[in-house]
Amino acid sequence: MFQVRIHGRGGQGVVTAAELLSIAAFIEGKHAQAFPSFGSERMGAPVVSFCRLDDKEIRMREPIDDPDAVIIQDPTLLHSVDVFQGLQEDGFILINSTRSFDELGIADFVAKFPAHHVCDVGATELAMKHVKRPVPNAALLGGFAAISGQLHMTSVADAIREKFPGPVAEANIAAAQEAYDIAQAA
Repeated sequence: MFQVRIHGRGGQGVVTAAELLSIAAFIEGKHAQAFPSFGSERMGAPVVSFCRLDDKEIRMREPIDDPDAVIIQDPTLLHSVDVFQGLQEDGFILINSTRSFDELGIADFVAKFPAHHVCDVGATELAMKHVKRPVPNAALLGGFAAISGQLHMTSVADAIREKFPGPVAEANIAAAQEAYDIAQAA
């Protein structure tokens, strides 16, 4: 089983990101489970969502304490929430940022992980470029597909098309594809 924890803020599409991951997994014939963890928070409050991917039925329902991957949609959470808690030592880290890991203050921490398991992508900038809204979730899913190898980019694109209609889907897919390309080149 591969477990993903997604951290962000209300309004960034954190819950939708987990849902899209699960749809992409279903498209590939995998079993998946996606669910959020939040109370009555308002827009901008920290939000966490979870996604499990497996080749067999998933029966557990509890939050993910020991993720194989973390996706951080808002880098301001890096020093206010323990986004890396329980992350496996060979886990994957994807951060929505154009700043270096030194600038983010996490260079020493991420140096402990395999180099190709850690990536930063300016997903908000890609979303603004393609979608014209600061919603980084779809772009980050492209980056996740590239670094983790858990899903194909075509499945991510198909999941986006299933969730969103017409031009909105195509704009999000363009952002995801560009993030995929950036993450693969990193």
